[in-house]
Amino acid sequence: MKKFLAPIFCVVTGFICNSQSLSKSEQQIVKNVEADMAATLKLLKESVNINSGTFNIEGVKKVGELYGNELKALGFTVEWVSLPDSLKRAGHLVAYRKGKKGKKLFLIGHLDTVFEPDMAPNPYTILNDGTATGQGINDMKGGDVLVIAALKALHKQGLLDDVTITVYFAGDEENAGYPRSISRGDFIERAKQHDIALAFETAAGLNTVATARRGSSDWKLEVEAKQAHSSGVFSSAGYGSIYEAARIINEFREKLGNEKYLTFNPGLFIGGSEVNYDHNAQKGDAAGKTNIISPKTVVIGDLRFLSEDQKNKARENMRKIVSNNLANSKATISFKDGIPAMPPTAGNESIVKIVSDVSKSLGYGEVKAGDPGARGAGDISYVAKYLDCLDGLGASGRGAHAPGETMNMAEYPKLIKRAALLLYRLTR
Repeated sequence: MKKFLAPIFCVVTGFICNSQSLSKSEQQIVKNVEADMAATLKLLKESVNINSGTFNIEGVKKVGELYGNELKALGFTVEWVSLPDSLKRAGHLVAYRKGKKGKKLFLIGHLDTVFEPDMAPNPYTILNDGTATGQGINDMKGGDVLVIAALKALHKQGLLDDVTITVYFAGDEENAGYPRSISRGDFIERAKQHDIALAFETAAGLNTVATARRGSSDWKLEVEAKQAHSSGVFSSAGYGSIYEAARIINEFREKLGNEKYLTFNPGLFIGGSEVNYDHNAQKGDAAGKTNIISPKTVVIGDLRFLSEDQKNKARENMRKIVSNNLANSKATISFKDGIPAMPPTAGNESIVKIVSDVSKSLGYGEVKAGDPGARGAGDISYVAKYLDCLDGLGASGRGAHAPGETMNMAEYPKLIKRAALLLYRLTR
């Protein structure tokens, strides 16, 4: 009977069993997180219900002010980094404390979402299954509030004294302004002054984090061809621009489509006898007749990669495919750099071990690095070549960038506790 009761006792008193591997300070940090959950969720609700689509400058600033006041109350010096009017972006929230203890940490989040004011509203709501929904709730206001809650748990015990932590919440992560040297210049320079960057983008759950993220860049394919009567297609008149563009896009798929971590997606394909295309707005219109061989086609897309070497090789192969033109057609392709890749490194992996140790101490199980192919690009990639990095530390959920995105409310307090103890251990 005693053998049967022993494991049951440990299940019932789970935290007591696990807390034996936590110091007294760490146990108190956990209690602080639990005591503040009502206030944490109130802050989450308030921020989610403020529309902060990237181009809603006032909305982004309003969320920045809300979070800035919270961080100021924790002893951080708070600044707003303004961007030139030409970028048409709100700017960035920066909060910092400087000290001499432990690692210097650079904590990354963003204030903006993909949901603009003209989109259908989706206010903060607790659903019947216990999850919460709201615009940008897991990408990434849940992550931003998680950072604030974790720091608050440390501040209550004076554990932020004499540490160096910078919180950098960008205002345009979902659609960064050009040139990136301006919209990300301050971000990069501040990051260089730290040892470790931690990004609180959407988590893939309790047991997976990101040591790598693919980079992204844009490409534009422009095809010109001889306009003629459709009866001459395939012969002396040639193939036209649409056939040539289709040939190129299909060869991309056939020759490059099976390389691990490499993707290239055509997002807009427009061709005909008359084509008007606005590159900045990424939209256009066309007119054509069934009896006219189309003289012009434009295709735009993105290219995603895990390293600069993979990006450069892919671009070279794409140029070769583009140059092998069908009769009476001419094609060119141009590339525009976006977000660089964050390749996996030994330094990044070393942070995973610390996260995993924290997780096991809390009774949540081992944490491992996830598949880089499962994540998009993120701001942390801009600084990946300067310091050790880890991402995917934010709130967990589903449906990011889509109406009705949700956040896992059951995991949220656990992720806050894990983050708080990670920050504590890194800064001792």
